Amino acid sequence: MFKLAGIPLYIHPSWLFVLLLTTLLFQRQLEGNLALGLLTALLLFVSVVLHELGHSLMSQRVGVKVRSITLFMLGGVATMERDPATPVGALLVAAAGPAVSALLAVGLGLSVHPLSHWQPQLGQVAFFLASLNGFLALFNLLPGLPLDGGQILKALVWQSSGSREKGVRIATRSGQVLAWLAIVLGIYTFLQTGSFGGLWLVLIGWFFLGSSRNQLQLLALQRALQHLKVCDAVSRRLRVLDPTATLRQLSQMRLSSDEPRPDWVLLCQGGRWKGFVDDGALKQVPVQRWDLETLAEHQRPLTDLPSIKETAPLWQAVLALEEAPQGRLLVLNPAGLPVGTLERPELSEAVMGRLSVRLPQALLEQARRQGAYPLGLSLGPIAETVAALPEVRAAGGQGSGQVN
Repeated sequence: MFKLAGIPLYIHPSWLFVLLLTTLLFQRQLEGNLALGLLTALLLFVSVVLHELGHSLMSQRVGVKVRSITLFMLGGVATMERDPATPVGALLVAAAGPAVSALLAVGLGLSVHPLSHWQPQLGQVAFFLASLNGFLALFNLLPGLPLDGGQILKALVWQSSGSREKGVRIATRSGQVLAWLAIVLGIYTFLQTGSFGGLWLVLIGWFFLGSSRNQLQLLALQRALQHLKVCDAVSRRLRVLDPTATLRQLSQMRLSSDEPRPDWVLLCQGGRWKGFVDDGALKQVPVQRWDLETLAEHQRPLTDLPSIKETAPLWQAVLALEEAPQGRLLVLNPAGLPVGTLERPELSEAVMGRLSVRLPQALLEQARRQGAYPLGLSLGPIAETVAALPEVRAAGGQGSGQVN
């Protein structure tokens, strides 16, 4: 829509439904005045934007960039590029939103009396908005993710235990308890009164459960990418030939394989790695000369291949694969010598194996043909979140290996 303090503001289509719904609800409270109902609904969402802006400005203050603010059906969300580096920073960012809502509640509450004297209906609008902002502040302080109170709980546990992960787990479990309470209370309220508020509580609880499940899955994938190393997922999608071999031999080797994504061909002579050769020579050199020209005449240095050390953490490999044109990395031992290759299917198999999930071989083969992750698993963005973790950034973003 536009930018606030340099932060893009987006509107999700579901917000339009809620705008219509709240307009009708406020209209009933304001003696059927549709204009005042719409004004109250819009001002409520302005309050939500200010709440998220409080998070965003504090986030920027502690050195974390904010990508966007989005209004959707259940309120608003500020998307940040990473978590704050310290528990104190995380606490300040989390508390800023409810603090803004509380200030709005107080300010609007103080304006109710003078506005009522001037225009009674405006006094009603101020009262509704003061009450709703007070509720927004208190509701968001409930101690469970994805609420601000859950972020505060995470920061407090992180500060006391020294473990950000422990903070996330405790706050997520607390959020699941709150979600089930909301669902049970919502069902009971709806059965007793038939009110829309009961269904709304069920919807909120269901959303919180989904958010908690996603958070735990993200945490598990982050742990796997942090703790697994490239050597845990290495395969051998390469062939080794002598540099004195001819182009004819390379052609025969290719014809004997039905792989849609051919293996790399590395050249080794007397135990020494000389380079690699691709199929470009077969396309450029006339067939009549294939028996005359050797691979050594067309070899390229191994440094031209995207590579990674076998001791590097797996999250670095995911990021390197995003940049690799062929979706494949040459894996090197600590001495810098080739030991194998790494592709997305093998990497996914290692990660899912860490989570005790076995991927069918047929699924892996299909992913290998496509050069993609199986099941549409998107590890790139998750690896970016690992790279942005405070503990990884504190270590300089480096694992025990080097990406070339």
